Amino acid sequence: MTTTASRHPEDPGQLSFPRHSARTQRFTLGAPRAFTVSPDGERIVFLRSPSGTERSNRLWVLDLVRGGAERIAADPGALLGGQGERLSAQERARRERSREGSAGIVGYATDASVELAAFALSGRLFTAELRAGTARELPVPGPVLDPRPSPDGRHVAYVTRGALRVVGAEGDGDRALAEPESPEVTYGLAEFIAAEEMSRSRGHWWSPGSDRLLVARADDAPVRRWWIADPAHPEQRPAEVAYPAAGTPNAEVRLFLYALDGTRVEVAWDRARHPYLARVHWSSDGAPLLLVQSRDQRTQLHLAVDPASGATRTVHVDEDADWLELLPGVPAWAPDGRLVRIADEGGARVLAVGDRTLTGPQLHVRAVLDIGASDVLISASAGAEAAPAGSGAPGIGDIQVYRVNELGTERVSDGAGVHSAVRCGAITVLSSTRPDRPGTAVRVLRDGKELAKIASHAATPGLSVRLRLAEGGARRIPCAVLLPTGHREADGPLPVLMDPYGGPHGQRVLAAHNAHLASQWFADQGFAVVVADGRGTPGRSPGWEKSVRDDFTLALDDQIEALHGLAGTYPLDLGRVAMRGWSFGGYLSALAVLRRPDVFHAGIAGAPVTDWELYDTHYTERYLGLPTENADVYASNSLVHEGQLVRPADPARPLMVIHGMADDNVVVAHSLRLSSALLAAGHPHEVLPLTGVTHMTPQEQVAENLLLLQVDFLRRSLGLARS
Repeated sequence: MTTTASRHPEDPGQLSFPRHSARTQRFTLGAPRAFTVSPDGERIVFLRSPSGTERSNRLWVLDLVRGGAERIAADPGALLGGQGERLSAQERARRERSREGSAGIVGYATDASVELAAFALSGRLFTAELRAGTARELPVPGPVLDPRPSPDGRHVAYVTRGALRVVGAEGDGDRALAEPESPEVTYGLAEFIAAEEMSRSRGHWWSPGSDRLLVARADDAPVRRWWIADPAHPEQRPAEVAYPAAGTPNAEVRLFLYALDGTRVEVAWDRARHPYLARVHWSSDGAPLLLVQSRDQRTQLHLAVDPASGATRTVHVDEDADWLELLPGVPAWAPDGRLVRIADEGGARVLAVGDRTLTGPQLHVRAVLDIGASDVLISASAGAEAAPAGSGAPGIGDIQVYRVNELGTERVSDGAGVHSAVRCGAITVLSSTRPDRPGTAVRVLRDGKELAKIASHAATPGLSVRLRLAEGGARRIPCAVLLPTGHREADGPLPVLMDPYGGPHGQRVLAAHNAHLASQWFADQGFAVVVADGRGTPGRSPGWEKSVRDDFTLALDDQIEALHGLAGTYPLDLGRVAMRGWSFGGYLSALAVLRRPDVFHAGIAGAPVTDWELYDTHYTERYLGLPTENADVYASNSLVHEGQLVRPADPARPLMVIHGMADDNVVVAHSLRLSSALLAAGHPHEVLPLTGVTHMTPQEQVAENLLLLQVDFLRRSLGLARS
């Protein structure tokens, strides 16, 4: 296959959508994010790049005392003197785990009063005085990772070369608190599994009194080593990666309490039974609080820590026959000392405070956003027993923000869309994306009344999404349908492109314009695009999510049910159906053409997991158990087993396989083994290796041409005229 990439003018208004989307990182650059509200209600700190095409974030302050005026607190260009950034291998890995594609200041932390911010830039440590608007570098050894000021603003803790160090906020007294005993040990950082699968991106936590820290120690020595080479550069050594594949040892994680003089006490719990340190919470409302999980993730303990001895006591135990989901913002203490958690009870995902459940089956709680003295701020979607449309309950693809207390539930966000919030005291920063307009609107509210707006510099897509949200099939599968711009009923049925993620933690059907831009672009190439969130995807009910226990192939069944369920309403040509997807969606696409060639006539599998024994422990074992105990389950969910296709397709349908050669999450071995099995079976396929590309594809030309090549493949495979 050959393609010629055209030269595009630099005028953004004349760029092709693929190039414009790639250059703007899917229209996310220039949008404000990472908000922090000061307790006095005077300042909001956030990150934003200067325009929709500039990657380097600046640190900003919105001054509410001065009428909502914005000012720059730290500018990477000025701080680095115009020099380019240089990232350490550990920093690149941290950004890969968080799917961070921007540059400049990509994260920061503040003291309790939000007077001082600390951040790493090009491996160096900087602080910003947020009232004065001044920033400076602290002279410390690097490369610096994850700096965090103490709550009183007098010290900054940071990690370098596996050691946790502390320096005075004025740059004095730099010293190591915890130093690694071997090259495999790190102090103060999240291990691979925590960062990739548990959404725990940090490994050290200050005490409310600023006199000590909880510090995670991760030892990768037990973890199996893999080697990732760059075939385009045979002169370079392969990169060594500690990768805990399903059924193999994890890193050993311990937790210590360190005083500022370096003395330490180990936090004790039964790590043999509950090896996963999933959450750590330390506030002035109670003792240090841990959430630890068993390896099978069917049991988890909420543990309170005695800071003097390191002993723990069990506050609450959760058990589930399938698995326990980790959710943002919990566990935590309420100001009155009660435990705040999200629980699966009575077939619903609910908010629990102490021994009381505060929400019911009408809402599916997604996250705790803030815990106040009189209420809890949450995000939620429609639950299994949602009220009918028009009642104020969330609709298809909606995620709303609510205030909850013993007196009831009050919605904070308004209108269809995907909403989130950050709150401190009376000030709420509400971010809203909507189905009928591009971008994200950010409003600042005080007691529900708008005070200011935070401007977005994100580029306008130049592509209007014609979003239709619907339910398909007997299971009422949430779907998004996108037709070509200007399509008329008289134009007849269209070839269908199923465009799912389709798996756990990957909701694609959202009431948001920009979430469907790429799907609309594919639709405008002459397809009816269907995005379906079947069983296993989040946002509906615990039972919906946990239906895929031991059987990922149910996700494919639901794609087919949604397709056939929508065919009576929308112009879908069921004789020409393809699927494209990335990661789990790539697995699903390959599964579609291999298992159901009677329905799917072509597939595009991007970075697919093809053999679940090659994927990581915490994710895979949650759904499929241990390979040694569930060998048949792993075999039935695999695309390749013992080097052979599992139930090869007849007739064979064309498949394009795309994979980044530098991917350390879904390693390229998945696609290479699939291609080998396809070749042995005589199955037509194309392989597109992406040199130097990881699980993300941030490179502008690569991202653009990937879309163009996919359209070309789909047209050829479905017998459409090539444009």
